[in-house]
Amino acid sequence: MRNLMPEPPATLLPDDENAAAALAASDDPTPVAADHPTYSAAWAALAQRALTAGQPVTAYAYARTGYHRGLDQLRRAGWKGHGPVPWAHEANRGFLRCLHALSVAAAEINEADEAARCAQFLRDCDPAAFDALNS
Repeated sequence: MRNLMPEPPATLLPDDENAAAALAASDDPTPVAADHPTYSAAWAALAQRALTAGQPVTAYAYARTGYHRGLDQLRRAGWKGHGPVPWAHEANRGFLRCLHALSVAAAEINEADEAARCAQFLRDCDPAAFDALNS
């Protein structure tokens, strides 16, 4: 059965060139997150670092922070709780990476329901994000 309702337009987060440049220039995302706390990509980098170090609880906390910061930005950009959040738009990737890290960290701390919800939310935002982050 085909959905006859139009899909909401894609939500594109605004670029934060200063934060992106700071993250690109730093080996440590910690000061970037401190200086740019609304920049989800810094939180995603911290979460990934913690996952790599075998610290899923820390990763979960970082990912959840970046996820909520990203949700705030999505809502300000007009997102109504559903609709595409394209992976192809660079500024969306921090939020999408946080969502993925939250799913992974939740699975590692035996929060299977949350891990599944986050994985599905990532697919719903953009299947390309799910594929890119799970390859």
